[in-house]
Amino acid sequence: MAHYLPLAHGDRAAQCAALGIADPMELYTDVPGDLLLPQPPDDGGDEWTVTGQLERLAAANTPYRAILRGAGAYDHIIPAVVDDLAGRSEFVTAYTPYQAEISQGILQGIFEYQTLVCRLFGMDVANASVYDGATAAGEALAMCADGKRGRALVSQGTPPHVLAVMRTYAKARGVTIDVVPVADMQPAADVASIYVHTPNYRGLWEDLTTVRAACDACGAKMIVGVNPTALGLMPPPDMADIVVGDGQPLGMPLAFGGPYIGLMACKKAMMRSLPGRIVGRTVDGQGRRAYCLTLQAREQHIRREKAKSSICSNQAHCALRVGIYAATMGGQGLMAVAQRCYDNAHYAAEAFAKVGFVRVDVGDFFHEFVTNSKALSGEVLDALKAEGILGGLALNDHELLWCFTEKHDKTLIDKVAQVLAVQGVNV
Repeated sequence: MAHYLPLAHGDRAAQCAALGIADPMELYTDVPGDLLLPQPPDDGGDEWTVTGQLERLAAANTPYRAILRGAGAYDHIIPAVVDDLAGRSEFVTAYTPYQAEISQGILQGIFEYQTLVCRLFGMDVANASVYDGATAAGEALAMCADGKRGRALVSQGTPPHVLAVMRTYAKARGVTIDVVPVADMQPAADVASIYVHTPNYRGLWEDLTTVRAACDACGAKMIVGVNPTALGLMPPPDMADIVVGDGQPLGMPLAFGGPYIGLMACKKAMMRSLPGRIVGRTVDGQGRRAYCLTLQAREQHIRREKAKSSICSNQAHCALRVGIYAATMGGQGLMAVAQRCYDNAHYAAEAFAKVGFVRVDVGDFFHEFVTNSKALSGEVLDALKAEGILGGLALNDHELLWCFTEKHDKTLIDKVAQVLAVQGVNV
């Protein structure tokens, strides 16, 4: 948001005249009436008055000194260099760079991002044009739909918001989704793709070899959804045909309302079905290194209804942040972050178990886990809120899904355990 908009009343009137409208509210005629304010806000007054109004609105928010809630959005440390470089004016305008001759900087930024995603995922080709991890999963499902096979198997541990978006894509493609545990995935001739999410919604690692075997047995495509931070500890899922995930943990703030960025990459054999923008490196007429959009014949602005996808956004600025974060951290840095997340979560699980909040699931986990206790989830969360801590996600009256990252040290975890111990005693 711009801090200063130099528009006088005369400028606004000129804009309305150019648009053929009498009032800016005419631009909102298609918005349902119940979503609009009863009347437009007034001009607010002078700068000092408006600043005070905004501060009072901001004070209605609840700031937390610690966030222990994940379930798809994770509170990580973001190096200062990410904000500093990504905020430079050269990168602020990030529309789809069709005119390569004047877009070399942003094209190179996208190319470097694609390269980093490919290295992280163990894939051959990546794009930079998917809204978030859930959209990437839905687009991957569409990539595999061939009109001959009408079913997709999706692992039971897939996050609900990801599954919801996949169902939307599946309905449009005439594909039926069967949600099953990874261990129960059975190959069948009508299965077009098998999707597995690891670590899953409850934080557990999934067995990818079982999924690969099922895909090989029936000729289905294998799609893997991952938390990119977890790849600091697990091998690249290079056995998959398509790998997707949400790039939010890689330098994107939680930022209520977004935006996030979907990571998406595939093997070379599937690159002509990959949606969105792909940047390639080439040479110009003088033999100098240059960048351009490539393989555009697969996109909807050329193939129209024959294209596999109609997605047209370009997440270049988010991709830039991810690229800067990844380049800053490097492989060793990402491994250190992942290890710290793992260690903190396991320490917390042990500490919570001692005060009556015991893990529900069996098996190793990354940085999320579910506990069950006699205490009511709502009362536990209220007690933590009083301490300035946003607790885990309540799955029901007694189960909580917790998340711990590199931000959460032993002192904080011990403090949370003390609060939980009091709640357990009060039952």
